[in-house]
Parts: sequence; C-alpha cells; structure tokens
Amino acid sequence: MADTVFLNGQVITVAQDNSVAEAVAVRGNRIIAVGTNAEVKSYISPRTKVIDLQGKSLLPGFIDAHLHITIYGTNKLGVDCKARSIASISDLLEALRDQAQKTPKGQWVRACGFDESLMIEKRYPTLAELDEVSTEHPIFVMRTCAHHSIANSMAMGIAGYDRDTPDPQGGRIDRDAAGALTGFLVETAHMKMFELAAFTEEEYKEGLRLASEDFVAHGITSVHDAGGYGPDNYRAMQKAVQAGDVKVRIYAMICALNQSEDFVRKMIDAGMVTGTGDERFRIGPAKVFTDGASIAPTMAMREPFDSRPDDCGILYYEQDELNTILGEAHAKGFQITAHAQGDKAIEMLLNCFEAALAAHPRENHRHRIEHAGVSAPDLMERMARLQVVPIPNPAFIYDYGDSYVTNIGKRAGYMFPARDQIDHGIIAAGASDSPVTNFHPLIGIHAAVNRLSKTGQEVGVNQRVSVMEAIRMFTWNGAYASFEEGVKGSVEAGKLADLIVLDDCILDTPNEKIKDLRVEMTMIDGELVYQKQDEEVMQS
Repeated sequence: MADTVFLNGQVITVAQDNSVAEAVAVRGNRIIAVGTNAEVKSYISPRTKVIDLQGKSLLPGFIDAHLHITIYGTNKLGVDCKARSIASISDLLEALRDQAQKTPKGQWVRACGFDESLMIEKRYPTLAELDEVSTEHPIFVMRTCAHHSIANSMAMGIAGYDRDTPDPQGGRIDRDAAGALTGFLVETAHMKMFELAAFTEEEYKEGLRLASEDFVAHGITSVHDAGGYGPDNYRAMQKAVQAGDVKVRIYAMICALNQSEDFVRKMIDAGMVTGTGDERFRIGPAKVFTDGASIAPTMAMREPFDSRPDDCGILYYEQDELNTILGEAHAKGFQITAHAQGDKAIEMLLNCFEAALAAHPRENHRHRIEHAGVSAPDLMERMARLQVVPIPNPAFIYDYGDSYVTNIGKRAGYMFPARDQIDHGIIAAGASDSPVTNFHPLIGIHAAVNRLSKTGQEVGVNQRVSVMEAIRMFTWNGAYASFEEGVKGSVEAGKLADLIVLDDCILDTPNEKIKDLRVEMTMIDGELVYQKQDEEVMQS
C-alpha cells in the first residue's frame, strides 16, 4: 500500500509518450503507480496520506542542469545588488558601508549581482569610491555575469595586482590612461579575485542551507553544480548533504573557477570519475572555461560583435591546451564539458570532443557544452553527429535578450536555439546558471516557450518550443545529462519520488502567464520538503 497518494490532478508524466495521468502513488522513496484515480485508489490504506490535487498540475521535480549552489547561497551572506533598495552607486556604497561596520577588520566585504546598466549612473563604482567605504577591509563587487568585478586597493594588494602586473591569459587587469589600476577585473583576472574572496566552511554550509531552501520552494529537486570555490566547495557540499541541510540532489562538476585546469588534474590523479557517489551527491563531469560571458559580452565569437566591430571576445585556452586538459579527463573515464558561450568557443570544444573520441572511442559519453550560447547551424550539425548534450539557459533570453539583439544582431536567432536542438534530435538540458540569472524553472520554461525579453522584445522567436517540450528540458533531459534518466526525470513507476505540485494547470495556462505560476508542494525522496503555507493546501 502507498504512503502517499495524489488524486484528481493533471499529472504530466514526461514519459516517452508525453502521457497525462490523474493520480500517483508513492511508497517509501519510490513511485509505485501512475494512472487513473480508480487505478491508484487501490493503493490507499487507512495510513495513506491522500492529497487532492483539485485539478492542478503534478510534475517530476525540476532539474537545473547548471547553476552554482554554493555561490548562490553565500551571495545571500553579503550585499545583494539586485535588491530594490540599490538603484544607484550611492545606494551600493551605503550598503557596503553598513556591511563593513558589521565585518571584522581585515575580512572580506562582498557584493554580488551588480549590473551597471541598472544603476542611475550607468557605470561601475570606482576603486577610489570603494576605498572611501573602507581601507581596512578588502572589498569585492561581482557583476551579475560572474565574469567581471571591481575591487578596492586592499583587495588588489591581496591578489598581488599592481600597475606592473601583466594581464593573465584570458583576462585583463584594467588600468586608466596613466597606467594606474582602476580596480576593474575581467575574466581570469576576476576569477582569481573571486577565489581569494572565499568563505569559511561554516559560511559555505549556511549558504548551502539557504540555497537549498530557496530551490525546493520553487520545485527544484536536483541541481548540477557548475563549480565555485574549489576543494572547500566540495567538502562543504558533501558535509551539508550528509547533515541533511541540503535537500536537493547534487551532481557536482569538477571545476574551480580560476584553477580549473589544476583542480581537474588533481581530481583525476585522486582516482575520481564521473558517477562516483549516490543518489544524493554524485561526481559529475570535468569542466573548464573556454571563453567569457554572453551578457558582458566577452564570449569568443567567430565574427565581431555588432556593437563592437573590433572585438571578438576572449578565449581562455588555445586549441591544443584544451585538447590536452579535457582529453586526459576523457581518457580516464570522465564525462567532459566546458563553459562555451560564443560560436568560436563552441567550435573549439567540438574540436576537442572529436580529438578525444578519436584517441579513445567511447559509446554513450554524453559530453556536454555548458551554455552552448551562439549555436550556429553548422555547429548544431556537429553536436547532433557527436551526440553531445548542450546545457542552454532560456531565462537569459528573458533577462538579457535585449543585450543579445544589440550585441550579436541576427545571430540572436540561434542563441540558445531550443527549437533547432529538438529538430536535430539533440537532448538539451535546461538550466538557469543562477546566481547569474533567476533560478525559478518556470521562468526558464516561460522564456523557452515565448522567446521574449522582459521588455517584450522578440529574441529569436524561430526557436520557440511547446510547453511540453520546455518542461522536458527541465526534467527528463536534465536527468539524461547526468546519466540518471533511469531513476528520475519523469513520473513513472519505479522512479524516485521527486515530485512537485503547481498552483494551476500549466498545460491550460496561457503561454504569456507561465512565469506567474507558483509551486505549492515539493516532494524529494518521498518526503514533503516544501509546502505552501499561506493558503489552504489540498490535504484530506
């Protein structure tokens, strides 16, 4: 008999036939039956909890195939530049002063989510302004893209940056016309500062707890963590999972933002391999960065940006370097992947996959491309032939679509091209890249279906997909990207009881209203880990 039964619902199974059922039965941590109300009622005993869905949608738990759980969580411990109270540079500086007053001297004062385009002044704070906040604390302000930052003099000193420091490969330490540091850091120069501005283990664990709470409240039951703070990040994640502070399941990529090459090699030498772990915490692919951000933009392009005709973006590696690093990981059994936003970076990564597979053939490798932003038609053909798994970020279209139209023009027609991916038989797993953008999966689904920016501008409407196709991107496809489609990603008997309930029927909701839907209930491993409290919820 069942421990929990859901009746009278719109059960979107995401099974191969896209069937829609009425009811689901759960025993322990597994789904034991899916079907009509009459069929599932036979599993009810006096001890069964019966939940009347009242016609609302029940789905498999959302899987975010690329976000940064530790970064998202620890960002909540500092200044949030996306807060409504921060609309200007002076607002930001005041918030940093308040944070500095609460922070012991010598410890980091951090701010995240900064977007100069949203400030009244339309600019970054200056190094001098940050020094006015404090010269006794290192101050680090990270842009929303997580590829740029600005720091004060104390932080620059900790990083060993001065006017004579050469720019690192794949990055820039900005200077003014006189050669003085401005505090502005780009790509690998920023990544080093990001890792220096690290947290204690207890702060990591608290951030992870906060992140998990937010994620389950929005129906996320599994995440693919795309890296953060190196070994400390992994220890903290595993401890937080073991302690029960993190409810979401984690598929952890082997990546440290600034030292990913060394970290990947150390993990290979330690004998790690993709798939090690259990259903709560599992080692994922080996990952490096190949280029910059799509929204700055600094992604590596084959042709210049429309907005900057002399600029083709930034590459982190030469082709032979990339082939060596990821080729070694592939040879040792890892799933391999890389951050690749621009078409030049994607092309390089596909070259790397081809070389690795030629040297060490492997079936069902499921090598990934994180973001796979500007996926031109010729690249799409190669992805299909190689059977790689792209990880697009549809919510970027909603949040940053206007910048894509400005910066890459017609090429926005194949930015995160979900329609083309489906038509080519490519399995693409949806992701948010949070905290770069909003992690709410329903916003990602909304963006994939509508392809409209926040301002209502059309951004590659030729890439629109159906609601059911978009749901699959954030459920079954995410499970496939981590080799786990046999145990989760759809509502089918025998699979893990990771389920969510929405506050309405998503298949009957107008497309333009999908982002307004809310999650009423989240179940992970057969346990209700979130239930909306501000209304009467559905239990008998």
